[in-house]
Amino acid sequence: MPTVLPTGVPVPTGDGTNVATDLAAPWSIALLADATMLVSERDTGRVLEVSASGAKHEVGRVAGVVHAGEGGLLGLATRAGFCDGNPRPDPAAGCLDVFAYLTTATDNRIVRLPLMGGAGSRSLGPATVILQGIAKAGNHNGGRIVFGPDGMLYATAGDAGNGSSAQDPSSLSGKILRLTADGGVPADNPFPGSLVYSLGHRNVQGVAWDSRGRMWASEFGQNTWDELNEIKPGRNYGWPMVEGMHQGDLAQFTDPVLVWPTDQASPSGIAIRGTTLYMAALRGERLWVIDLAGRPRAQAFLTGRLGRLRDVVFAPDGRLWVMTNNTDGRGSPASGDDRIVAFNLTPS
Repeated sequence: MPTVLPTGVPVPTGDGTNVATDLAAPWSIALLADATMLVSERDTGRVLEVSASGAKHEVGRVAGVVHAGEGGLLGLATRAGFCDGNPRPDPAAGCLDVFAYLTTATDNRIVRLPLMGGAGSRSLGPATVILQGIAKAGNHNGGRIVFGPDGMLYATAGDAGNGSSAQDPSSLSGKILRLTADGGVPADNPFPGSLVYSLGHRNVQGVAWDSRGRMWASEFGQNTWDELNEIKPGRNYGWPMVEGMHQGDLAQFTDPVLVWPTDQASPSGIAIRGTTLYMAALRGERLWVIDLAGRPRAQAFLTGRLGRLRDVVFAPDGRLWVMTNNTDGRGSPASGDDRIVAFNLTPS
C-alpha cells in the first residue's frame, strides 16, 4: 500500500482545537444546518445537541436502548421530515427527522424520531420503528446509517458473530442495506424485494460517497486485514471465506481497494471531500487520509495523539472534526475525554 500522499491532498495540521469535551462513549455525529450537531452516546442512549461553542444539551434518550458489549445507541442520520407528530418544528430549518440505529433487548433496529424545537432547546418526539429484526450480539453490530445522494437510507449490519449469515441472502446480517425513509424496499435494489445492497461483510462502520459518485465503506477485519471497499450494488465482498484480498479460485468475490493490519486501523467512521477520504481508526489510534483520485494512496496522521477515533465529519467552516472514543471500555481516557477536536486542513 502506498504510504505517501501526492502533493496537494488536504491533511490535518496543528494541535487541533476542542469543540466539545466530556462525552460518554460517543458513537456518531449528525451535523445540522445551523452548525450544531447531534451526538449519540452508545451506553446511555442519549442524544446530545452540541453547539459550535461546545455547549451541550440533552435532546432526549432513545427508548429501548440496551447497551451490552459494542451494542447500544449507534448511528444517527437526519433529513427533512413531515410535520406530522412535530408540533414544534425548528424555526430556522423546518421539520426534521432523526434516524437512529440502536440495540434493544432482542435485536438491532432503526427508528425515526421528529426533532422538535430550535437550537439550544431541541427535543425528540416519539419513535417510529422503520426496520427491526437485525441480529444483535456483543460485537459486530454494524450501526452506521447515512442518507445517500439518491435520497435512500443506507445501513450497515454486522454479522453479529455469525459469519455464515454474511453469505445468506435471506439474512440482514453481514450486509449493507438500502431502504426508503419509511423502511420500504426501493424498486431498484439489486435483489428484488430485498433490502440487501451488498453482502459478504463482517462489520462495516463507515459509509460515504466521493465527488465522482462512488460509494466507499470501511470494514473491520478479524485478525489480519481491515478493509476499504468500493461498494457496488449486488457485489459480494467475501466474508467469512475471505479477509482482505482473495486468493485462489474465489473470483466471485470483490476485493477491497486497500487493506491494513488490524492493529493499524480497526476503522469506524469516514468522511469524504472531493476524492479525499478521512477514516477514523479505533485500535490503530490514528486518522487515515486516503487519496482516491488515482491509484489509492493512504497516509496516517494524528497517530497516538488522541487515542481511539470513532467518527469524523466536515464542519461548516471547512475544518475536520474528529471524535475520540476512549471511554468505551477499551481506551485510556485522558482528562476531558471523550472529545470532538477540530483540525485545519492544509495541502500536503
